Amino acid sequence: MSMKSWAEREIELACKKENPDWDGESFDYGIACYQSALKAFNALMEDKHSGMSIRFTKNILNRLIDGKPLTELKDVEDEWNLAYEEDGTVSYQNRRYSSLFKDVDSNGNVKFYDNERVLFYEVGFDSPSHYGKASRFVEELFPITMPYYPTKPYKVYGELVLSDEELRKHTDWDYEAFYYILTPEGERVELNKFFKVFGTYPEKDIDTEITKEEFEKAKAKSKHIEKNNAFEEY
Repeated sequence: MSMKSWAEREIELACKKENPDWDGESFDYGIACYQSALKAFNALMEDKHSGMSIRFTKNILNRLIDGKPLTELKDVEDEWNLAYEEDGTVSYQNRRYSSLFKDVDSNGNVKFYDNERVLFYEVGFDSPSHYGKASRFVEELFPITMPYYPTKPYKVYGELVLSDEELRKHTDWDYEAFYYILTPEGERVELNKFFKVFGTYPEKDIDTEITKEEFEKAKAKSKHIEKNNAFEEY
């Protein structure tokens, strides 16, 4: 059996599992995705790729699908659009990679930041999020320099807890812990930074760095709050 025939059979079986009652004509989102994947696969087969070249092509295609550039980004004028100006700082957005920005302050100092570069993994949650404070640790330790080639994200692992029940109406947490960074290369960089957070949205947060022991005391209070709420809900 050829690879083309094998792929067509696999798609057929997957479509039947996706929607056993599909009439073969009406639109079905899941089936449409399988059919689109088959078109892309057949196009690669028609180009007669070898095992190595199809993997190389796959990597290229994956970067395009993810919106990542295929070559290094450079700090040249024609790669930037003016985004906004605020408090004497001019911010530019990259034309080739929309999550990359460049800030130029009134003294001419330049700083780059990538909104997709850092993921925050909070204890107790499976899915990561983008959290500016987590990103700042990465920016300080691993600043972006030009030329820049986006790869896998940095991962920051931490914990957010609410120790004061009275704040529940205004915020989801009042203490933060940032334990460590996992770099794209798999290196673990310890942080062990702990903060008490003052102020609630939309006010600007004011953070005070605290000790691990102070954070653990706040965390113990948060567990007490969770336990009490669980009894109330029951």
